[in-house]
Amino acid sequence: WTGSFSARRRRIAKRDPGEWKLRKVPLYVALVHYPVLNRRGETIASAVTNLDLHDMARTVCTFDVPACYIVTPLEDQQALCERLLSHWKLGIARELHPARGEALERLRVVGNIGTAIEGVREEWGESPLLWATSARESEGVLSCREAGRFLDESSRPVLLLFGTGWGLAPSVLEDADALLEPIRGANGYNHLSVRCAAAILMDRILNTGKRL
Repeated sequence: WTGSFSARRRRIAKRDPGEWKLRKVPLYVALVHYPVLNRRGETIASAVTNLDLHDMARTVCTFDVPACYIVTPLEDQQALCERLLSHWKLGIARELHPARGEALERLRVVGNIGTAIEGVREEWGESPLLWATSARESEGVLSCREAGRFLDESSRPVLLLFGTGWGLAPSVLEDADALLEPIRGANGYNHLSVRCAAAILMDRILNTGKRL
């Protein structure tokens, strides 16, 4: 995927900068519960947690990401998500915690990654590039600085995939246009929750221009 991404980036670099000054290309995110891996390396569907919804919603709202797709093919998990979202978005809970309800408006529950891609395409008018994430070290990864610059200069939206469980399944990584660099800690410990990792990466990507 790195080769195809680099080729696209070179083509974009040749464009007149005036083409993209009128708008900022959006970064969408997806929290994927299938297909992901378990500790034995098997492909599974992981369970959605209440923290997934609240933490991802507050993070995407903080960084003004248009939407976060919660990806699960399990109907009972979809129903659970919708019930939790309805509680906070409607009625007394919305009145008591309006900021929470506002953030949760950005979550969209879908059955698969393809539906998330189609959702972005319908909103933006063009299918997004797919960027995947992994805690594992790999060659040819996309740095957060490069990712931020790409969003500043590109005319195409991006869907950034985060995997629950033990990470995205190989099939997802193979279909991605780029793989982001992993978050490297100070002492070799490499077990951040996916929600923490998502917040760190969104800050590094979207605030690159402000900090560097």
